[in-house]
Order: sequence, then structure tokens, then C-alpha cells
Amino acid sequence: MRIALIGATGMVGGIMLKVLEEMKFDYSEIILVASKNSIGKEVDFDGATHKIISIQDAVNLAPDIALFSAGGSTSQKWAPEFAKVNTVVIDNSSYWRMDENIKLIVPEINGDSLTQNDKIIANPNCSTIQLVLAMKPLHEKYKIKRVVLSTYQSVTGTGVKAYTQLENERSGLIGEMAYPYKIDQNCIPHCDEFTENGYTKEEMKLTNETKKILDPNINVSATAVRVPVIGGHSEAVNIEFEKDFELSEVRMLLQGQEGVTLKDDPTTNTYPMPLYAQGKNDVFVGRIRRDESQEKTLNMWIVSDNLRKGAATNAVQIAQLLIKKEFFKTC
Repeated sequence: MRIALIGATGMVGGIMLKVLEEMKFDYSEIILVASKNSIGKEVDFDGATHKIISIQDAVNLAPDIALFSAGGSTSQKWAPEFAKVNTVVIDNSSYWRMDENIKLIVPEINGDSLTQNDKIIANPNCSTIQLVLAMKPLHEKYKIKRVVLSTYQSVTGTGVKAYTQLENERSGLIGEMAYPYKIDQNCIPHCDEFTENGYTKEEMKLTNETKKILDPNINVSATAVRVPVIGGHSEAVNIEFEKDFELSEVRMLLQGQEGVTLKDDPTTNTYPMPLYAQGKNDVFVGRIRRDESQEKTLNMWIVSDNLRKGAATNAVQIAQLLIKKEFFKTC
């Protein structure tokens, strides 16, 4: 099993290497790719030192799987090149997500839909992954009609530049700005670019990807906010169902969902927080309560490390699933 990682020196790429090592991913060779400026540099991984090579050299090696975390333009150009040499691409950018011919995969939800014909597989948006994973068992039981949510998103979702901006501001240093405003001690209701309808691309990703993954009939309205947090994304979610529910059953369904951890006990101040979620692979759900202003409606709070389950972990889990399905078995 030969694995290529495109974007190995980036923030998500570094977490992918950690996740591959932590999960004891069974590989025979790891191929690390980064920008031209990084070619020849050495990266320590799994007890060995590996040199960064060019993306064309990686294509020439025809790995079994290529994990992409290098931006949409790189994925647009190079994912098809890997597919031509029979490499399965798992892409973390937004470029392929809404392509009707490309599957958008959260393994615990729709991993069974993958076939050997899928040579490019899209990894959903970080905020979408944690949302749909928590919603899945509830949708199966009560059928979701409408979701209204607000996100509280970590600066790590923007990348190293944003993380550095926050650290500089906290240290009183002047540096390059990732955002149009100061982020320390601030909340910016602006994640990604604004679109013609007044929503940002991030907000529309939550709408469109939820429909593609779970059900096209679910209506979603989102407000995405960037906050001065490192550990992960949080979401305040209001869900309207077709059928009524009991809170005890809701908790039971969430406890039974693979990849979800329930943290919901107000009497002991037990609820999900980015501080707790950072470095963990699960999606955490709490503050579960009935919406007293409307029938058949639930409020809950969802938190997950956006670099883990929201990106790197989900991609590696897709790769594990492909191997489990024996798509690479040779005679």
C-alpha cells in the first residue's frame, strides 16, 4: 500500500501525518509532496526521514492512494492526473465536492456507497462533517425538515496565516493579516467570500453539502462566524423534525452513533468545548434541549477539532475504508 500526501508541510497535512501514525495505518511507502519551495526538504514521520518530492514525480510513482490537502487549484489540476494512473484521490479541498459525478463522503454516513470506480473522492467541509454526523441518527428516526445554525469557527480553519495573526495580536506584534479585522478579542461574521445572495461560501457549503450527504429535502440556514479559538469549531444548531421526539431517546441515538461522543449533563457543567475537543477525532454533542418556542424542534451544541474529524481524520478514515473493502487487493 503506497500512500502519497499532497500538501505534507501544511497545517492539515501535518495533522494527516499524525493521524496516519496514531491509527497505525498499514502502508509500505509514504510519498510526501509539497510546493516547489519545499522540494528536497526532509520530514520526520513514523520513525524515518522522508524527502519532499514534486507532484509530477508523485504521479509518476502511481501510488495506490493520494491524500490531497493543497487547495482547490492544485486539486483541479492534479487529481485527474493521479486518477489516470489508477490512484484513488481523497481530496480535502472544496473543488470536487458539489460535482454530481464525485461522491462526498463521511465514512460513518455514506461510506458504503464507494465503489472501485470512484477514483476521486471528496472530503466534506469541516463544519459540515460534524453537523451531519450528529444529525444522521436523528434524521433516520424523526426525519429532519429544517436546520438553523450558527458556527463559531477556529482560526485554524483559515490556516497558518490566521493562526499567526492571532498569536501576533496576543503578543502585541504587528504582522501579516489573514482577516480584514483584528481577530483577538473579536468575532468576525465572515468565513470565506461573500456570494451574491449575501451568504458566504462557508454558509452555502453547509447548506449544499448537507443536502448532498444526508437528504436534498433538508432546508439549512447558516451563519458562520470566525472566533479567536484554536481547538476546533462549535455549532449552535436548531433542528425541526417531522416527527416528535423524547429527549432520552435523542441522547440514546447520539450515544449509539459511531464517531459521536455525548457530553450532556448541565448539573455537572458537562458540555462540549473546543478546549476539550482539540486533538481528538470524535464529534462531541451536548446542551440537548427541546425548543420551547416551536413543536418537534430540538436545540443542541456540536463541537469538533476541525483539523481532525473536520479534515485529516475523515480523509484517513476514507482511505482505511477503501482498504477494508479490498479495492486494492491483487492476485
